[in-house]
Amino acid sequence: METTFPRLMTEHATRRPQAPALREKVYGIWQTTSWGELARLVREMAHGFAAAGLRRGDHLVVIGDNRPRLYAAMLAAQAVGAIPVPLYQDAVAAEFVYPINNAGVAHAVVEDQEQVDKLLELRERCPQLAHIWYDDPRGLRQYAEPGLASLDALAAEGGAHAAAHPGWFEAELARATPDDVAAMFFTSGTTGNPKGVVHTHRSLLDRADAGARFDRLDANEEVLAYLPLAWIGQNIFSYAQWLACGYVVNCPESSSTVMIDLKEIGPTYYFAPPRIFEGLLTSVMIRMEDAGALKRRMFQHFMALARRIGPALMDGQPRDGGGRAIGLVDRWHYRLGNLLVYGPLRNTLGFSRVRVAYTAGEAIGPDLFTFYRSIGINLKQLYGSTETAVFVCLQPDDQARADTVGVPIQGVEVKLAANGEILIKSPGLLKEYYKNPQATAEVLSAEGWYHTGDAGFLDAQGHLKIIDRAKDVGRIAGGPNDGAMFAPKYVENKLKFFPHIKEAVAFGDGRSSVCAFVNIDMEAVGNWAEKRNLPYTGYTDLAAKPQVLELIKDCVEQVNADLAADAMLAGSQISRFLVLHKELDADDGELTRTRKVRRGFIGDKYGVLVEALYGGAREQYIETQVKFEDGRSGSVSATLPIVDARTFPTVAGKAA
Repeated sequence: METTFPRLMTEHATRRPQAPALREKVYGIWQTTSWGELARLVREMAHGFAAAGLRRGDHLVVIGDNRPRLYAAMLAAQAVGAIPVPLYQDAVAAEFVYPINNAGVAHAVVEDQEQVDKLLELRERCPQLAHIWYDDPRGLRQYAEPGLASLDALAAEGGAHAAAHPGWFEAELARATPDDVAAMFFTSGTTGNPKGVVHTHRSLLDRADAGARFDRLDANEEVLAYLPLAWIGQNIFSYAQWLACGYVVNCPESSSTVMIDLKEIGPTYYFAPPRIFEGLLTSVMIRMEDAGALKRRMFQHFMALARRIGPALMDGQPRDGGGRAIGLVDRWHYRLGNLLVYGPLRNTLGFSRVRVAYTAGEAIGPDLFTFYRSIGINLKQLYGSTETAVFVCLQPDDQARADTVGVPIQGVEVKLAANGEILIKSPGLLKEYYKNPQATAEVLSAEGWYHTGDAGFLDAQGHLKIIDRAKDVGRIAGGPNDGAMFAPKYVENKLKFFPHIKEAVAFGDGRSSVCAFVNIDMEAVGNWAEKRNLPYTGYTDLAAKPQVLELIKDCVEQVNADLAADAMLAGSQISRFLVLHKELDADDGELTRTRKVRRGFIGDKYGVLVEALYGGAREQYIETQVKFEDGRSGSVSATLPIVDARTFPTVAGKAA
């Protein structure tokens, strides 16, 4: 698209000034900001930024939940030629030091007192951070720090600057070009410092527009913006595509009200990582366990029908997955199920109006994927990354499959390197890694191919299948499976498909067998334990219960049976595992902010547990330092049982 984000905003404001652009829930009431009101706010903020010394090419840090005035701040920064840099709002203060200093940030816009306190704490380490503006004034009345002011004060300053500089805003908009830098996103890398991914207006808007055309999006869509702005997935869906299409973005009141707000808004276009869909399904299953016998039987009856014919009906196919024709009786039966079960269930989930739903970031379990499509929710998968502006491969409505991530969309070329790594050409590729030409050269070839780092292949229908990160694909060394392929992420994802398992970390490269750490899902396993009158005092106690270990062992052995049916990955079966005494946490460095496991870090941190798994020990004592939500530090200790799991011989003739 030959335009910029602020120009798109002004076009919407000119053509339909009264139409809603953003909604925010405040004290239980939805407040609407029209395109006309948004344009006036952006103009005032842009003038205010100019008065405060924010110049073309400078960086502006933005930290907080999705809020209309934070969106306006990003647009205002882009209007003056500055570059917004959203950071994760749940990060601890120390995690902000590197990106702020790396980008030379002197100006920041934050949501509330929590984020203000983090930045004030960093001022000695980031002395250039001169201006901090906040949206929510609660708790900040007595603060008298230099350079600290509200967004209301920024807008007031902007009004004075606008009066003294008529025509300045329009001139700044005219100066901008599609190839100017529009935003920078710091990757939550699993190793080393994060890298600043630089994107232009052209790269972001081209992919936003391509995705919108693919799914026929228009200004009538409703979107719920509840994921971090620092994650490019949220930025594309609720910022880039919002401005490309002109639909309405709705901001929940808080993270604790998201489910209520989801049902109130009833989005038509929805995006979430698999863990959100897993959590929703887990809550449904827990509620069904508490339901009466008649309701449970009705649910089970109609869900069996839905699993058999629902996905085929969604795809417009005349036959179910088993090849049996879907007759009039089946169709009538499904419509009855829609009336009694599927429709109420969609409404309970907040998906009664969803036309298109996407999941990405991690693999989604086939049972989970089938569940949503079977009850009439058009859930699909996509493939992309921060460096590709998200949209690389998407699934057409009638070709949604659990084992692929879709077909390359308009403008994208895909090819495979000799080692199986996926290479991509796309108009949405990053311009560079900020101040890191070596890293840029490593991922962008002279011919314009981006090295994704993912291993996969295109199937006979042209759909892309992802196996694992190319660097993580290893080999078993020694034992009966010597030389067999080991794909840790593939194994971890299969474990996480079970509702009782929240996280998993698999080890095996260069070793004679595969072993794993497991985190239980506290809600699902807690409910399971309560149904069986199994008392527990907390996560550590519950995770060590012999009954829970048997539950997880059954999950592990089901994964092993599935792996045995794949000749390529049969050697990745898990021989031993343990359930960790604490949940893996981003604050403890064990997960990235997008909840990817930092396998190398975890292996080093819990080296004594890894060696116990491979050394034949039956149990191992461990004491771990942890950070609590209030900033305090402490320790958690336990003696962890180590469990042997059954493995299975390879099933001949089932290679993938």
